[in-house]
Amino acid sequence: MSEQTKVDYAKPIPLKTIDNAPYWDAADQHKLTLQKCTDCGQFAHPPGPSCSHCGSSNVVWEEQGDQIFGEVYSYVISYRPFLPGFMPEDCPLVIAVVKLEEQNITIIGNILDCEPADVKIGKKVQMVWVDINEERAIPQWKLV
Repeated sequence: MSEQTKVDYAKPIPLKTIDNAPYWDAADQHKLTLQKCTDCGQFAHPPGPSCSHCGSSNVVWEEQGDQIFGEVYSYVISYRPFLPGFMPEDCPLVIAVVKLEEQNITIIGNILDCEPADVKIGKKVQMVWVDINEERAIPQWKLV
């Protein structure tokens, strides 16, 4: 039997609220679920109590699956830790705003396992899931 060492995740953990619980419940299963307005048909992210486009409270949740693609809409490269829990060895950190191909929304996440110089606006990315503890997985990105 091998010995396992439990390492606590020191970075901030996104909190589950009444407005975003379906999003995080799906993320924890490595799936993307998005809020959609039944009146105007627009997806919204981050989720809220009403549609961010038309204000309607008629919103539902639609599963998008686990194969999510997008393109880099904007990004910043952080060369220093900026929040508690982030360490110098985490840098440089590529933080991107990614526009999803099919849903016409943007989601923020890190682009993992890449050289910062390889990241460009318009570059294709795929969502990947990082299990940060036993209860939470967060969406991140990898270059395609």
